[in-house]
Amino acid sequence: MKGQTNTFFSSKVKASTTWALLIWLLLLTIQTDASVLNSKSRATDLVTNDTTLSVMLRKTLAGNTLRQVFHYPKSVERFYSQSQFQPRWISPEKDIRKTWEALLLLDCVLQFGLNHVDYHPNELLYSTMHDIMDTPLTVSPSQKVWFDLLLTDAMITFINHLHFGKLNPVYTSNMIDKGEISGFCADDILRDAIQQNDFMSAVLNVQPKVKEYVLMQDYMRLLKGQYVGDCYEASEPIVRKLAINMERLRWAAINEDSFILINIPSYTLKLRIPDTTYSFKVVVGKPANPTPVLQSSITHFSTAPDWKVPRNIFIKEMLPKALKNTNYLENNHFAIYNRNGTYVPAVKDSLMMVKRNPERYFMRQSAGCDNALGLVVFRFQNAFDIYLHDTPDQQFFDLNERALSHGCIRVQHAEELASLLLDLDGQKQSNKLLHQAIIDYQPRDFKLRKVIPLKITYLTCEIGDIGVVEYEDIYKQDTALEFAFYGKDSSLPGKRLEIKSTNR
Repeated sequence: MKGQTNTFFSSKVKASTTWALLIWLLLLTIQTDASVLNSKSRATDLVTNDTTLSVMLRKTLAGNTLRQVFHYPKSVERFYSQSQFQPRWISPEKDIRKTWEALLLLDCVLQFGLNHVDYHPNELLYSTMHDIMDTPLTVSPSQKVWFDLLLTDAMITFINHLHFGKLNPVYTSNMIDKGEISGFCADDILRDAIQQNDFMSAVLNVQPKVKEYVLMQDYMRLLKGQYVGDCYEASEPIVRKLAINMERLRWAAINEDSFILINIPSYTLKLRIPDTTYSFKVVVGKPANPTPVLQSSITHFSTAPDWKVPRNIFIKEMLPKALKNTNYLENNHFAIYNRNGTYVPAVKDSLMMVKRNPERYFMRQSAGCDNALGLVVFRFQNAFDIYLHDTPDQQFFDLNERALSHGCIRVQHAEELASLLLDLDGQKQSNKLLHQAIIDYQPRDFKLRKVIPLKITYLTCEIGDIGVVEYEDIYKQDTALEFAFYGKDSSLPGKRLEIKSTNR
């Protein structure tokens, strides 16, 4: 009996355990089915929400609002067309970290010498983004779409400003918006940056790499980041001077490893090659005949050059001197020719004939130690008819202020510069020919196998060992650029920053 009772009890326990297990499995199945249904429901809601936002986004892009509000509407359209018009910054399933990083970059634009007002500051608020992410039902779909579009336009604008500058005199915003300038397209860069692990670095990589710019940007980051609110805070005029000169360096588009950089206000020429910089003094145009800012390339240089005198110098300076003293032309190796190249004798009657119709004639100066171009002239294409050349007036390089020419750039130690260009071009063996041609006043052309980029800039400050170094604004260009950059409020009070002012 005892054995039967134990057997019965055991059977009951087994039956009870079996039923409990079945009930638990049933409940688990029900819960799992419910979870699956809820997940499917949430997924359906997300798909529905994304579809709604995508439709609204496409509709907004098709309207005229973008062209009235956005800085680069075509770029924004291209950006979304590549992603089937899906919102990029506000969808919860995307990498939201990059959305916050984008907002942080726009919050720090002062550190790059730029202005908040250019990047939709009143709409792109942290609080709005918090609402979109944390309490999405409190924000309408249209508000979400508008926020996404504005953030895209702001980031594309920021990228273009970092690369081209805000007020580029060559590339207008309409030209840039087409996305066809030298292979640079901001919407492509933004799309690629979003795919990178380091989003912020990918965006900031579009800035100029030239040393002068990097030092200014690092210094500006200190002034507008680390030093804000403490005793080292810089005065606003210094910040603005740095900002407009960073802008100028963006215009210069220096992307090469080797190049020549001429800075007009500092009266310097720098031959920059990897790991080495060679510096030379220069004479530049006086304020009445300013040296232009330009980008070109030196293709070759010539020894013992003759000089075709620019028309205004010929008419206003040389011809009156010749009329006053008929020996002036011969003494200075000048000659006058008509349009057909026929020589005009330097006699009174002939010179009076030239004076009556000077546009029919031109003047040349032959090679020699007193030639205005000196012993070497460096040739580069430009629309201003200026040269980079040697000069017989070497004493001018001893002056601190060297804005003295008619626009051309005179360089000290021109033979040394020519020799360095030959070395850089792999033609070191030609240096003996160069030296002999200079000694003998022998005309000879030296063609470079690889042209050397030439950048003529107008930088009124740079960063030196002790901070900001200022140069005289010899052509008075800072005021106009600062006004274009900042508007009427061109001077704000602030604490003084120790500045070293120098001329070179």
